[in-house]
Amino acid sequence: MPTLLISDTSVLIDLERGMVLEAAFQTSYELAVPDVLYRRELAPHGGDQLVALGLKVMPVDGAGVKLALGYRTRQKRISVSDAMSLALAKRIGGTLMTGDAILRRLAEEDDVDCHGLLWLFDVLENERVLDARGLLTALEKIHSHPRCRLPEGEVLKRLERYAAAIRKRR
Repeated sequence: MPTLLISDTSVLIDLERGMVLEAAFQTSYELAVPDVLYRRELAPHGGDQLVALGLKVMPVDGAGVKLALGYRTRQKRISVSDAMSLALAKRIGGTLMTGDAILRRLAEEDDVDCHGLLWLFDVLENERVLDARGLLTALEKIHSHPRCRLPEGEVLKRLERYAAAIRKRR
């Protein structure tokens, strides 16, 4: 059974910005979101297309809701949807996908495996879902967006690696 990646909305938005949303569903991982996040944030904005691609919409049980409320008590700056994503990952033993530093810290405190968008780019590269040109183009689009909050140094390392691979093939 493939590992479940429980995503927050920001990762999905960045994948869409980079025009690599479909590619993310071609990895050896399954992408999922809690039902609350889906209803609030994705369903009104093409959520059915995400489900068609393979997005799993998973219910959060009562214990998960209680856990999510606890996360919100510990850290008021996270959204209900983010708290539910973390709670779902904790309850099912999945991996949380987020770019939010506060959410990452909570995941770390609760021993929840957590990765971000750049890790997913590494998966796309290592599993050969995208070639260097596709990775370069996608990451440039995401990086050039005014709301990009990816770590500059890590982005630049990957951009150079992708560009070097393209030059090498010529």
